[in-house]
Amino acid sequence: MTKLSVNINKIATLRNARGGNIPNVLQTALDIEKFGAQGITVHPRPDERHIRYSDVRELKPLLKTEFNIEGNPVKKFIDLVLEVKPAQVTLVPDAEDAITSNAGWDTVKHRNFLKEIILEFKNNGIRTSIFVDPEINQIEGAAQTGTDRIELYTEAYALAFAEGHKAGVKPYAECARKAHELGLGVNAGHDLSLENMKYFKEEVPFLDEVSIGHALISEALYLGMETTVKRYLELLK
Repeated sequence: MTKLSVNINKIATLRNARGGNIPNVLQTALDIEKFGAQGITVHPRPDERHIRYSDVRELKPLLKTEFNIEGNPVKKFIDLVLEVKPAQVTLVPDAEDAITSNAGWDTVKHRNFLKEIILEFKNNGIRTSIFVDPEINQIEGAAQTGTDRIELYTEAYALAFAEGHKAGVKPYAECARKAHELGLGVNAGHDLSLENMKYFKEEVPFLDEVSIGHALISEALYLGMETTVKRYLELLK
């Protein structure tokens, strides 16, 4: 079964819009675990416009499932990850002013940079993953950094699926096979939803984990969080 890690950034966005502590980020994470999700993902940005660094610190001792921290490995982020020691860190090359992640790493160009950072995290017992576009050369480059996993950036698949072009999944299947061949675990995320998840799971082999935030939180507004999480879990069997 592919594991589901729920990104709770949007819960923090809603809280921050009003101030105070409603909705409660910590309680929401615990509820998501209770509903069956196998992980919680957060993506703290330097301006803390959604998940705050204090949220990350408070979540760690409470969570019973895998904790995944995503972000651009600037010094502030690296220090936080080394302090909190999550199960997994996912390296994402987003600019500070990015609304959301919109590209994977160039693992060839940034190989030495990534290799150095990944070694530090692995020396501290933290599993590493690199956010990458679905291109074979980027998977091969990732393998040379020493990372444990790659996370396939799935926006292109989601857009193609919405337009009825199911062939858009092919590069992801090919990259997943290449990653497995090279000894890398395979994660995926970005714009995966209840609508497109089933086909992606059927077509992409060796899928260890998906990280889903915006779509899942939005769907939960209509269906409720428990129903939404359980629907994803059913699709990921």
